[in-house]
Amino acid sequence: MQNNTFSIMEAIENINLSGKLTTSGRVNKYDGHFLECDGFPATLGSICSVDASDGTKTMAEIIGFKKGNNILSMFESDTKIQAGAKVSVIDEGHDVGVGDSLLGRVIDAMGNPYDGKPIGSLQGSWPLNGKFLNPLAKNPVDKPLDVGVRAINSLLTVGKGQRLGIIAGSGVGKSVLLGMMCKYTEAEVIVVGLIGERGREVGSFVRNILSGAAKNKTIVVAVPADRSPLLRIRGANRATAIAEYFRSKGKNVLLIMDSLTRVAHARREIGLALGEQPTAKGYPPSVVSLIPKLIERSGPGIDQQGSITAFYTVLADGDDENDPVVDTARAILDGHIILSRQQAQLGIYPAIDISGSVSRVMNEIVDETHIEFARVFRKLITLYLENRDLILMGGYTQGKDQDLDLAVSLWPNLTAHIRQLEGSSSNFQDSKADLLKLLGG
Repeated sequence: MQNNTFSIMEAIENINLSGKLTTSGRVNKYDGHFLECDGFPATLGSICSVDASDGTKTMAEIIGFKKGNNILSMFESDTKIQAGAKVSVIDEGHDVGVGDSLLGRVIDAMGNPYDGKPIGSLQGSWPLNGKFLNPLAKNPVDKPLDVGVRAINSLLTVGKGQRLGIIAGSGVGKSVLLGMMCKYTEAEVIVVGLIGERGREVGSFVRNILSGAAKNKTIVVAVPADRSPLLRIRGANRATAIAEYFRSKGKNVLLIMDSLTRVAHARREIGLALGEQPTAKGYPPSVVSLIPKLIERSGPGIDQQGSITAFYTVLADGDDENDPVVDTARAILDGHIILSRQQAQLGIYPAIDISGSVSRVMNEIVDETHIEFARVFRKLITLYLENRDLILMGGYTQGKDQDLDLAVSLWPNLTAHIRQLEGSSSNFQDSKADLLKLLGG
């Protein structure tokens, strides 16, 4: 028996093994966006290089496996790739470089600076998909955050570590509101993810927010709409990972994701390419699972960690607030701010629909007087807007309803409280004092 065992071991030792598994394969299917190659050991999210026919190399990411083949999504579409082209793993793609050298810079989904200038050494790394935090160990959201916008500070008070959605159609001032919050919010670090936006808008937004005092504490991860869906998803995850790193260092971080809808659209493209069945309005199930995974990574930290206060913009296509992305985001967020096209048409900017918006933590972080006056303001502005057509037609008779009478008399002051010029800020205490003064407090 011992001799038999020895002969088997000796035979194994005599087999010529390199000691490494094959980490490359050959392309056997390509449609301009997605390719399949021979199966080789690699994890989901691994970054690969693909040999193009013109002698250059391009990059792709492994997104799945099918019948023994690896499925990859190209970072650049319509690349010159031939059947049999070599595909090789170059990085597992699970960690990203993070550090103070990123402050004041604009980078892409892969961490490369847009200005071409080198980024200094990055002190550490962070998992692209984040680290798990015990929800029972997270610090409470118990302190208000000054965002510099009077209507939000006084009527929809935001707490440090809260996650809110900004729900809007196109052309109602979403980008202007985000720019104001970037400039005036009392955060130690600001991380902005511009995902799937127009290239022109990315340029103007970056020039706007990086031109003031907030420049040295702001990091922008920009992935325009013409980039591949994988890069858009990776950009959203990179921005969140950077925010998580600074939170772990005890910083209070403001994370702005513009927009969550474009991330969902990118996930839809990937899901359909992998053969998922579309469900509600063409969205496959993976989209519904992606949104809470991304949102739950923000919020307060544990022990001595800081917090991530996050604003996610959600596009209501055609002003449809029952879109699946809107519904899913609204259910998982700690509140939402709706931008009203009606108020934008009335010239009220920022066009915040006070009656339709809510901050779910406001009642826990401000005093009773503040809560009561905000409730009265909401009631008066809702009353006026509901009866505006009747008032304009002359069907309103003063003295029939005291609350409506008050709303009509105070309407100019109510709208003046919401209105705020882009270049001006209003801190939390001033915003509260203006509300109390307006309603006679």
